[in-house]
Amino acid sequence: MLLTILMILDALICIGLIASVLGQEAKSAGMGGMGGGADTVFSSKARGMDALLARVTVVLAVLFAVITIMIARMTN
Repeated sequence: MLLTILMILDALICIGLIASVLGQEAKSAGMGGMGGGADTVFSSKARGMDALLARVTVVLAVLFAVITIMIARMTN
């Protein structure tokens, strides 16, 4: 019963994590920005909705990892 609830919760968090990542704006020009202009990639400050989505992404990623590890421990 608990395992089923954790699996459903894990799937919902996964969907939320995907949505929060897709909702963020691109911060750089992809892999091309990693060459010489690394300071422009890492120095930008997120404002407003991007800042909120960044925080939500981190929280959901941590929850997803913790719950997934709990599920893995319970199935061994």
